[in-house]
Amino acid sequence: MAYKDIVIVYDCGATNVRAIAIDMKGKILASGSLPNNSVPDPFFPEFRIWDVTAIWAGMCNLSKKVTSSIDPERIAGTTVTTFGVDGTLFDNNGKMLYPVISWQCGRTKPVMADIGRYIPLRDLYSEAGVLPFTFNTINKLIWFRENRPDLIGSSSRFLFMPSIFALFLTGEMANDTTMAGTSMLTNPGARGFSGTILDKIGFPAEKFGTIVEPGTMIGRVTRKASEETGLPAGLPVVATGHDTQFAVFGSGAGRYQPVLSSGTWEILMVRASGFSTGEEQLSLGITTELDPIPGLYNIGKQWIASGIIEWIRRSFFSNVPGDVYEDMIVGASKVPEGSNGVRIIPDFCGEIEGGTGGQIHGLTMGSTRYEIFRAALESLAMNLVSARLALENAGGFSSESIICVGGGSKNRLWNQLRADYTGLPVIITGQKETTVLGASLFVQSACGNSPSPEEARKEVDYRTEVFEPRLS
Repeated sequence: MAYKDIVIVYDCGATNVRAIAIDMKGKILASGSLPNNSVPDPFFPEFRIWDVTAIWAGMCNLSKKVTSSIDPERIAGTTVTTFGVDGTLFDNNGKMLYPVISWQCGRTKPVMADIGRYIPLRDLYSEAGVLPFTFNTINKLIWFRENRPDLIGSSSRFLFMPSIFALFLTGEMANDTTMAGTSMLTNPGARGFSGTILDKIGFPAEKFGTIVEPGTMIGRVTRKASEETGLPAGLPVVATGHDTQFAVFGSGAGRYQPVLSSGTWEILMVRASGFSTGEEQLSLGITTELDPIPGLYNIGKQWIASGIIEWIRRSFFSNVPGDVYEDMIVGASKVPEGSNGVRIIPDFCGEIEGGTGGQIHGLTMGSTRYEIFRAALESLAMNLVSARLALENAGGFSSESIICVGGGSKNRLWNQLRADYTGLPVIITGQKETTVLGASLFVQSACGNSPSPEEARKEVDYRTEVFEPRLS
């Protein structure tokens, strides 16, 4: 009998859906990817939803290709990780009652703006620790309460995105702590949903079911799901959850080691043994989520990042043949510090308090697209500086270096600017898929290949590259 050392991780992101086979050493054995995007809500075309049926179909096709290229006897288990906050209502038979409202949808903006009708914002932040982003799960539940209360009444469960796909795999409904921690509906200290908040918005706590910890076996792959995915029937399906939490864990970070997860959004997080949710933290833009390991909290600050880079690529570099990103990096590397006076305010999603949206300043008739690109990288590096100082202030520690993971860690100019602006070494790991790696370690442990996810992590070769700050 083959040794079962491979985990299949389904990673659903905002721009791509992937299926990846990874072994105990963190080696990617097979992978597949398809583009992903939100679509118009069939009931309200001006709003955005995730078509989970189409996403699932894509996952299944990717899964069949991945599993056909490896020895299925070696597969130990599988799991699903996605972006945070999003989910929807299901009835007792597992039927989805309404499409999943996307975090990109504008319908929740007025809900968050008027959240004081339900609970004062300072009280809400003090209880939940999550910043008042318009896309938070609490706003979606209030939207249901105000616009489709019938669905709440007829529902049995609210399931977050990873739990929806786990339902398709197993027929079981269970939410995990890391996704719950993104919702603005939990009490971090209690590591569970807040009765205070749920009572205020009139949503029954029992509709979330029993929250499970990452590494819990939710169920096993059904025969139907086996036929759809190519996974062996009866394969353990293990709970993981929010991609950011598993990227931080998969980076190899211990306590008080800042990790920058750089993707569509950049999130700087520290795994801490304590947290604060007072007015100072609210004013500093600190959000607190739940680490995959009980007893630890992920203190973080986030801002739109690669989403801005993608906008610049589409708007200014669409006619570049070949490797457009390499062209952008080489060209911007030749631009002097300060981008010849071009400056970008990167408030593309309104995350800067009192902001008026993204802006470009200092343009002249001689300004180039490379100056605009470099200005974006410099502005994002400055965001990292302020975020690092805010976390250090909130957590009472001093950073010695920053680990950078995610797609944005592949940009060498950006990495150097991060080091230059923060004055700290920026560590890039050879493990580029830290979300997938982090999630897989919990599956390895759940399936008996390691005593714990932390012990499983010790087997991984991280092969680091360090960008040292240049003296100016």
